[in-house]
Amino acid sequence: MTSDWLNKILLTGAIDRSWQDLAQESALVDSMRAKVFNITPDNVSQVIQERSHLLGLFLPTFSQFCQTHLKIPPQKMLQVLWDLWLPLGIKIASSRKDLGRPVIQGILGGQGTGKTTMSRILCLILQQLGYRTLSLSLDDLYKTYSDRLALMQQDPRLIWRGPPGTHDIDLGLSLLDQLRQGNSPVSIPRFDKSAHSGAGDRTTPEIIADEVDIVLFEGWFIGVQPIDPESFTTAPAPIITDEDRVFARDMNDQLKNYLPLWQRLDSLIVLYPTDYRCSLEWRKQAEKQMIATGKPGMSDAEIEKFVKYFWRALHPELFIKSLITSSTVDFVVEVNTDHSFGEVYNYSA
Repeated sequence: MTSDWLNKILLTGAIDRSWQDLAQESALVDSMRAKVFNITPDNVSQVIQERSHLLGLFLPTFSQFCQTHLKIPPQKMLQVLWDLWLPLGIKIASSRKDLGRPVIQGILGGQGTGKTTMSRILCLILQQLGYRTLSLSLDDLYKTYSDRLALMQQDPRLIWRGPPGTHDIDLGLSLLDQLRQGNSPVSIPRFDKSAHSGAGDRTTPEIIADEVDIVLFEGWFIGVQPIDPESFTTAPAPIITDEDRVFARDMNDQLKNYLPLWQRLDSLIVLYPTDYRCSLEWRKQAEKQMIATGKPGMSDAEIEKFVKYFWRALHPELFIKSLITSSTVDFVVEVNTDHSFGEVYNYSA
């Protein structure tokens, strides 16, 4: 499929039959992607018709989102909308029908992988399809500021919020159980990162009055499993010193407490950078853009210290690389060095 076809739809709103035929052929060329989205020669015509119809309905909302939130022309994002976001939204909606109850969809992605943008777009697509959707971040489950101060007194290594152990797991379990059972109203915890000079704290919860159909639960280690402690004996940098290895093992041990939370997930998407080290450059770029708007930000040296702290806690080369080949992951979306999306696949299928 070509961008010309997508741009034509954007400009005219018309979906030409000949281009639909081309789209059908293109949908089957990438066998891994076709397998993930359950596209076969028998159903490809129906799949493309359904996606084309949704594209036509969703375009006005998508165009406004690109201009208002992403600050880029919508035509630059049409290809990823067609190839990834629309079929993914349809797939999640289908799982809601199959389960017959609210769906908890996990989205795992590190800094700069696009998980927040994906969650926002998916929310809009699912709303277009008639589903009540809720975005929830692992950040929303952080312990309170006072609890984290007490935690840091117990373990001075937890100098930043984020690593395993800084979240209120019981709160998360109670919340996900309420949402899965279709309870309403439900109080959704929210976290204000700007509170206490950037240390962050809980803010006023959001009250959801109606039953939620789909929860998009995203975070930097959603679904991550503990690994063999021996893996840290020859771990990659920045896990270098004995002290680093002890910290890594302790964080790995903390992950066991999160397993009941991950068991509430009905599906898990992993946004997987082709080179995990890109997250450092992506963070620097994001920080420079923020500083350019007049907001305070970190220096490059501070960013390196910050990012490497989290690599010491849960190193992507050790934890994410092993996760994407496991049966707990429903599909993987590769993220290229330029932030674009690459291959889509499922190793365990």
